[in-house]
Amino acid sequence: MGDLKWYALQTYSGHENKVQKNLEKLVQQRKLEEKISQVRIPTMEVAEMKNGKKKVTKKKLMPGYVLVEMDMDEDLRFMIQSLPSVSTFVGSKDGGPEPLSVDEVKNLFAETGEFQSEEPVTPRLLFKVGDSLKIIDGPFANFTGVVDEIFPDKGRLRVKVEIFGRSTPVELDYLQVKTEP
Repeated sequence: MGDLKWYALQTYSGHENKVQKNLEKLVQQRKLEEKISQVRIPTMEVAEMKNGKKKVTKKKLMPGYVLVEMDMDEDLRFMIQSLPSVSTFVGSKDGGPEPLSVDEVKNLFAETGEFQSEEPVTPRLLFKVGDSLKIIDGPFANFTGVVDEIFPDKGRLRVKVEIFGRSTPVELDYLQVKTEP
């Protein structure tokens, strides 16, 4: 194994997956496994509410970039930069592209949850008891309520909602509510 470092490859926006596939094909066809070890598109899982259901989608952290762990040389650089939808390596200097620092790589993959950090990630508490909220999803959408209890480990909260003149507790997901301005 040579000197593997991570490089950021700039691609046409929206073509990241295509570039990743083409690069992986190139590695297979040219037997470049020793030179190119990984091709990644940094993504982050984003949860959102759609029709009362929590949907987790992958969102690109850096649209227009693909990360390549490789042992860089002129031939390889030329080969990769001549692939369709590829623009250039980031940080190209006279001596060729600059690799990403270990910290940059750690930060990128920490965002995506791929580098495990020691501290468990606790959801940031966006609400506190007594806050007035607007319900934005589910059967109670457009109602307002007051936070009664918070269950941070579940990502849920109990909100008292005024229904037919009576205060009724409703349990909701964090994503179903937003704080009233």
